[in-house]
Formats: sequence, structure tokens, C-alpha cells
Amino acid sequence: MKLKIQDTKGKSQGEMEVKFELVTDGSGTQAVHDTVVAFRAAQRSGTACTKTAGEVAGTNKKPWRQKGTGRARAGSFRSPLWRGGGVVFGPKPRDFSKKVGKATKQLALRKALSERLNAGDVVVVDDLKLDSAKTKSFVSVLSALKLDGTTLVVAHAVDKNLMLASRNVPTVELTTSDSLNTYQILRSDKLVFTRSAFEKVEERLSKE
Repeated sequence: MKLKIQDTKGKSQGEMEVKFELVTDGSGTQAVHDTVVAFRAAQRSGTACTKTAGEVAGTNKKPWRQKGTGRARAGSFRSPLWRGGGVVFGPKPRDFSKKVGKATKQLALRKALSERLNAGDVVVVDDLKLDSAKTKSFVSVLSALKLDGTTLVVAHAVDKNLMLASRNVPTVELTTSDSLNTYQILRSDKLVFTRSAFEKVEERLSKE
């Protein structure tokens, strides 16, 4: 497969050949699912916490005597049945993370990128260096590339001007070729790679 290369004004700068093997059959679907589920699970803080009857503040004194009052018997002010009492089977701090093998992650990334390439959702630009950190200049680049909707911009390395110019655009997410993951590839409407970033991702996907 060949990809067209553009500059920041949308003019053609030639083509490049995709070097990694695309996943064209039905394999990799489960790997993508497992990887995305694991990624989203890892975003959960897992800090929800409730107190049991043994942890809430309160005395051990019996509220009233067992018999003779006409009221239901009660043994504790901290009963789950009472306001301010403990919580039965409530959440406790836990780790939601799931383990996914390296080979599974690799297959998922290759499968996801293959699907986006086949769908024509990948745009490659020769370079994305900005002269200033103004959002206006970055938006003009998006306009020249005819990008609508949500966009994932993948750079070779962290560029200060690009980071500052893009952070005020709510529909744009910026990442680097080293930290690119399957969830990010699937989440946005369009993917914009710099040429060097795409070559770096190809290196990642070519490794066994």
C-alpha cells in the first residue's frame, strides 16, 4: 500500500510505501478487544471506599434493652439498617488493571492501524514544525489538510510549539510515535502522522 505525503499547506510531496505487513484477514479482532478493555480498565482509579459496620464511628453500647420497649430489638448504632451505619458489601480500593501479552498488544496495534489505513483515515505530512505556538497557525494547518471531526496527531517527538498550539483545540489529541496505542488509533476520526513518526511506528510493528 502507498500513502500520499502532503505538506502543511495540503500540497503533494510524493508517496511512501507502507513497510509493515497489513492485517487483512479476520485475525486480530480479539486482540484489539482485549487491549482496549485492558487500557480502559487501567484508567480506573479504583479508589472508591465505603466503611463497614466495624469501621464507622459509634459506640458499642446497645441502643435500648432487648425486651419491654415495644420497639424492634437493636444491638448497635452502627447497624447497616440505620442512617450513618456501615455499608454491606460496599466498594473497597482495588486494582482494575488487566494483563495483556506483548504479542497481543503488537497484533492489536497492527490490526487497528491496518483497518484505519484501508478505510483511508490516515494522513501523512512531511513535517509539522510550527514557527510559533499560536493556535491559529495550527488550525490553519488542519484546515489546509481538510480535517474535520476528531483528529489524532502523531509526532516523532514532543515539540513545544506543536504541543502549545494544539492543546486549546478540543477535537485534537497529540501523542508521539513511541506512546501511540490501539485505543488512540480507534478513537479519533482521522489520524495525522508526520513522515518520521509513521516510519517510527513501522519499526515498532516490524519487530517480532
